[in-house]
Amino acid sequence: MAPAPDPLGPAVEEWPGRGRWGMLAVLCASLLLVALDATILNVALPSLIDDLQPSALDQLWIIDIYGLVLGGLLITTGAVGDRYGRKLLFVSGIVIFGLASVVAATSGTTWQLIGGRVLLGIGGAMIMPSTLSLIRNIFADARERALAIGIWAAVAGAGAAIGPLVGGVLVEAYGWSAAFWVNVPVVVVTFIAAVLLLPEVKDPGHGPLDYLGAVLSVVGIVALAWGIKHVAKGSPAPADFLVLAAGVLVLALFARRQLTLSDPLLDVRLFRNRAFTAAALAILMAMLAIGAALFLISLWLQYVHGYSPSQAGLRTLPAALAMLVGSLLAPWAMERVGVRTVMAVGLGGVVAGFLVLALSPEPTTYGYIAVVFITLGIGDGLAITTASSVLVSSVPAERAGQAGAVSETSYELGVGLGVALLGSIHAAVYADHMAGQPWMARESIGGAYELAQAEGGDAGRAALAAGRAAFDSALTTTAYVSVGIVAVVTLLVVWLVPRGFKAIAGH
Repeated sequence: MAPAPDPLGPAVEEWPGRGRWGMLAVLCASLLLVALDATILNVALPSLIDDLQPSALDQLWIIDIYGLVLGGLLITTGAVGDRYGRKLLFVSGIVIFGLASVVAATSGTTWQLIGGRVLLGIGGAMIMPSTLSLIRNIFADARERALAIGIWAAVAGAGAAIGPLVGGVLVEAYGWSAAFWVNVPVVVVTFIAAVLLLPEVKDPGHGPLDYLGAVLSVVGIVALAWGIKHVAKGSPAPADFLVLAAGVLVLALFARRQLTLSDPLLDVRLFRNRAFTAAALAILMAMLAIGAALFLISLWLQYVHGYSPSQAGLRTLPAALAMLVGSLLAPWAMERVGVRTVMAVGLGGVVAGFLVLALSPEPTTYGYIAVVFITLGIGDGLAITTASSVLVSSVPAERAGQAGAVSETSYELGVGLGVALLGSIHAAVYADHMAGQPWMARESIGGAYELAQAEGGDAGRAALAAGRAAFDSALTTTAYVSVGIVAVVTLLVVWLVPRGFKAIAGH
């Protein structure tokens, strides 16, 4: 009698001609594409503002709707891939991502651009769920898997960090739409490589998809993020608190429903594992920090210091290089000092980075910003790699897909919420500092720049000078808030991770 098929798919040795590291290269290439789009618009925003004239709120939606949609859909798309095939889902997502890039690149209105970003989020959500879960299945050896996850995290983090550099070079040479056109050739190459190299993996033993649960998860996450954005912006209306409360309620209903199902979209019981919960929090916080820092500092470099998009992008490169170092250092550090210590040091580095920014003299100089980027990057690399290893090691192999969905949801929501929460706090403090200035200048630093260009003269120059000083002061205040948030989460993570926990297979 032939043996029963493995529900996780064939072992990697049974896939002739498809080496583990070649598969990892394909997964990382697709991950790089998705990660780049999380931050590539940061330095393109001034050029985009000149062309489409979006409001301050529209600007935040343009930046963070991608991550919020992607994060909201990852749990559902991960379940779809488990049931109907991860390769099919992956390839379909690549196609949608390419088409969405064309929609965004040809936008003539703010709403078309936001719609294109929504489609990019949908495509990205179809691409990402297989990456981390396949790494768990492909790399059975614990040390190989730790290295593979380190490379995965380095690509994910560095992709987000080099987004401003890539965007800056393209925008300066070809305009803001080039930030989307660049996706198209990468999509074509990745599509071909995926068809040729990746195996089809699915679990036919799953029950039918929980469509109601899928709707609840997406609505809950989007409502929660929308509420946080508007409440944090200052002077919230009663409707803002209602939306925030509705998001919390819908997510609670989602969790309760999952507990009653024999085959849930997400087994929320996984969060009873303290290390699992700590790892998800660590990834969320690390990406919240770097996402907000890249967004705000990219605007600071261009509007306050007058750098061109490519010059601003080049000055964000220390974050990418530092994150690469931290990610590749994490597997070595975990073996020697343990998971809890590495996660604590990583998140502690994030706290230190924001503290340097908060304590830097005003007007802040780039030397301080470079130190901030290096400290944040190393801390993020250590925290994300370690936390990702914990997530895939603290659950049974048959639930690796759910662990991957939680990891990537935390990653994408972190970037989106970083811009939404800390970006909104910064905008509120900026507006407060700009009391008495013309409305356009109070709206955003971009508005102050536009006013100075349109009016010129002493009044325009005075509004821009006030805007630059207000932006710098708001950056300091936002950094202090960030120190408090990340420090609290760091203490919580240290408390949650058991002493002596090891991120190894079958823990």
